[in-house]
Amino acid sequence: MSPLLELKDVRAAYDAITVLHGINLSVAAGQVVALLGPNGAGKTTTLKVAAGVHPLKSGQLFLGGRDATGLPLGDVARSGVCLIPEGRGVFPNLSVRENLLMMTFTGRSREEIEEIAFARFPILGKRASQTAGTLSGGEQQMLALSRGLATDPAVLLLDELSMGLAPLIVGELYEQVAEIARQGVAVLIVEQFAAAVLDIADHAAVLVRGRVEHQGRPDEAFKTELAALYLGSSS
Repeated sequence: MSPLLELKDVRAAYDAITVLHGINLSVAAGQVVALLGPNGAGKTTTLKVAAGVHPLKSGQLFLGGRDATGLPLGDVARSGVCLIPEGRGVFPNLSVRENLLMMTFTGRSREEIEEIAFARFPILGKRASQTAGTLSGGEQQMLALSRGLATDPAVLLLDELSMGLAPLIVGELYEQVAEIARQGVAVLIVEQFAAAVLDIADHAAVLVRGRVEHQGRPDEAFKTELAALYLGSSS
């Protein structure tokens, strides 16, 4: 079976500066793949390429086994790709309910979107009339996830889900991400802090200076190699 998302020998640049040097990465339905690496490694650019937000310099992007290289952003989104960027991406001046209401453009009713969101994250139901900007960081991330899932994605791209959040909240969020994957969604997660995501990942890749230096199942041998790539730090 073809992966739902595949990057083949992808190179990408900002003006004259190449930041990805031949990335090969794939994510299958129901799989969680963690993309790890230090700041400046090219992780976010990889997600942007996968989402159609940033152009390829060379190489190919495949979605559901079909060549999607160079497709317009809207066509990539209609192919079932959802990117939740770093910074959560909620509308801070709107209430939780209004943030969810905006997702009815997907064709789902307000009632259905709210039912799914509040079942997955009950605290959002209690905060339904609260302005999103006054939610805690964890609650804002839950809202961002709920908004993204309203598009019923086949491929979910998450950028630094743990950023600025307490470890307990991060654990709860990643439990939900694992459940999303079990429903058949292909999940690619960018994380700087490996410990946050490796417990739920089926596969992991380490990006260093725009190249995948190591990838495989996140077992103890992988973690040992990871520590070396992080210059002695496993986190």
